[in-house]
Amino acid sequence: MAKFEVIMPKLGESIIEATITKWLKNPGDTIEEDDPIVEIATDKVDSEIPSPVEGKLVKVLFNEGDVVPVGKVIALIETEPGQETADTEEPQENSKAENSTNEPHKNIQDEDVKEANAENHEAVESNSDRFYSPLVKNIAKTEGIGQTELDKVAGSGKDGRVTKEDLMAYLKTRDKSGTPASEKVASAPAQEKAASPQSAPKPAAPQVSAGTGDEIVEMDRMRKLIADHMVMSVQVSPHVTSYIEVDVTNIVKWRDRIKNDFQKREKEKITFTPIFVEAAAQVLKEYPGVNASVDGYKVILRKNINIGMAAALPNGNLIVPVIKNADQKNLTGLAKDVNSLANKARSNKLEPDDISGGTFTITNLGTFGSITGSPIINQPQVAILGIGVIKKKPVVLETAEGDVIAIRHMMILSLSYDHRTVDGALGGMYLQRMQQLLESFDPNRVI
Repeated sequence: MAKFEVIMPKLGESIIEATITKWLKNPGDTIEEDDPIVEIATDKVDSEIPSPVEGKLVKVLFNEGDVVPVGKVIALIETEPGQETADTEEPQENSKAENSTNEPHKNIQDEDVKEANAENHEAVESNSDRFYSPLVKNIAKTEGIGQTELDKVAGSGKDGRVTKEDLMAYLKTRDKSGTPASEKVASAPAQEKAASPQSAPKPAAPQVSAGTGDEIVEMDRMRKLIADHMVMSVQVSPHVTSYIEVDVTNIVKWRDRIKNDFQKREKEKITFTPIFVEAAAQVLKEYPGVNASVDGYKVILRKNINIGMAAALPNGNLIVPVIKNADQKNLTGLAKDVNSLANKARSNKLEPDDISGGTFTITNLGTFGSITGSPIINQPQVAILGIGVIKKKPVVLETAEGDVIAIRHMMILSLSYDHRTVDGALGGMYLQRMQQLLESFDPNRVI
């Protein structure tokens, strides 16, 4: 019998780990190829891992609730001779060991299991409960940072985890004085430590008590992740929000005129969202500084324009599916993408690739009647566009015969942006260009 190693797959750009939420198969179970064997969760989406082979599940290397790095072996499946097996790191050494000891293959695999569990224990625990990704541990090892020193580095990730950016920022501070950070922590005055962004204590949450008759509702896993992500975004990016009022009368009349014919022809509804996505993508090409990310003191201008659209799930949580290469699609293609991703979100069928790689986000605040709002930036992006409700209003129009008051369809766009790299001028120019495109929309446009 051969043993196949099931590994934690890469689940999308920037995802380096996942949490095992539920084993769907138990050791000893017979498994068909493509049978789902485990449910996993990341900070973006839940998913199932199917079995790549047919056989019997003989070992699971991690428990439910464990956080596992991408590429780690999570289970062993016993397959029939001749079936494809996974490569091991040292196949020749294992073969020699088997021949020299004449022990069953099972014992060798047991040793592998013990080693895998030991590695996981080392990765997850030190003197604290902190998780360190393999990348962070490798950087620390290369830079000569010991475990005690690493434990003192402030983290901006989920549950205070140290990210690559945290460690690189720490190394810059460490290198400036030429003194190891562990020695600085021991010798520096208290006010000096408080002034350092790496060692500044997190603000304490207020003490909250429940009163008589109050109901206590535990956040579900996704709501916890959203809460952590939002707090992190506000702590990382200095948020500024600019607003602009837009006359979308031409767009409203155009959509009212073509929507029935469009649905008959394309079997798709056309909403206002693809129109805003089209305009947003065009303006991002003109102002690439808004289609960017910040890495320390470097600004990464993204080549691709991948626009996320915030969508509410049936349970009230929020998710952001992404329209890839939005600038390369026509309005019909954008309408189909918007509808497809919205339907998948409502039916909980989004896949990891559907929500990864976003470079800019749009959120429709007007869905529930909100005039406008100040949305929180979806890290690691630098801006998010808020779309307010469209309402009829009396507006002063300039005509050849003089000013007149007319009833127009008006809305407010808001842009929240990261003031580390997007200044008020750039944010204002982005919104102004959006206004120009939307107000000059051709009411006779053919789609």
